[in-house]
Amino acid sequence: MKQYRTAQGKTLDMAALAAKNERVRAVGNMKANARGDTIDASGKVIVPVTQKVGDKYQASVGNRSAQPVKQKQKPAEPTPPPTPVSAPALTKEELELDSFTIDDLEVEKIKAKDTKK
Repeated sequence: MKQYRTAQGKTLDMAALAAKNERVRAVGNMKANARGDTIDASGKVIVPVTQKVGDKYQASVGNRSAQPVKQKQKPAEPTPPPTPVSAPALTKEELELDSFTIDDLEVEKIKAKDTKK
């Protein structure tokens, strides 16, 4: 790791310092040493950090919801053909208007033939 120079001009290797003191109780209220092991009041390791990491890994990998699952696509069910809907009976006024539109169409066809000639 990188070597640092202190304000007094001495060199300090942080990696060597951390490796030298990794089994020493860490400052704080976590009941752990500098490595991350869980320790008791006398400083003995109760749960090593490797076991804690392995348990967390197994909890996430063993969990089925954490695993990506490719879902099979279900075949599309054929939709039934639409049932024909009977048209409601037309009123007297609607029938009269319908006859006018048929007459108008016939007139337009005759006009179209005359313009072609």
